[in-house]
Amino acid sequence: MDDFWLVAGLGNPGPGYAGNRHNVGQMVLAELADRMSVTFKNHKANAAVAEGRSAGTGPRLILAKPNTYMNVSGGPIAALLRFYKIDPSRLIVIHDELDIPFDTVRLKFGGGHGGHNGIRDTIAALGTGDFTRVRVGIGRPPGRQPAADFVLRDFSVDERKTLPNLLADAADAVELIATDGLTAAQLKFHTAG
Repeated sequence: MDDFWLVAGLGNPGPGYAGNRHNVGQMVLAELADRMSVTFKNHKANAAVAEGRSAGTGPRLILAKPNTYMNVSGGPIAALLRFYKIDPSRLIVIHDELDIPFDTVRLKFGGGHGGHNGIRDTIAALGTGDFTRVRVGIGRPPGRQPAADFVLRDFSVDERKTLPNLLADAADAVELIATDGLTAAQLKFHTAG
């Protein structure tokens, strides 16, 4: 399983949430699935899963969208790691990040949950925070809008113009982590722009 990676995109289930900022992780998975020409199928771990190779011949990526709400994402992710016999160090979780400006991707391994409930639940379910995170910047809410309301709203008209590039960057980051490692990906994405 040396070339296997579990790539989990966090979000909420159902069409009503599909365009929300909170679902950007699952939007990135859709981009990766398109690139790999794979489709999602329901898995007994309470997730939709698609498998394929990055860039056709690269590492095997198991793309996973938990069928649960964001705040309880950890159970399906832990179940998939057990099913595929993959160590958490080969888990990449893609999620929205309020503390990073919109249209920015930041990568890290390990650490705490930073107030993100999907990451909090994943750490609790795995018993470790030692996994890679692809943090997709959605920026802070305007004015006094509560963060909980902001993340459950769709991207603005202006943001949607840039969103395809952001999703492509995050998908590129996942592929680069899987092929060349986190440090190489950080060098590219943390020094860009």
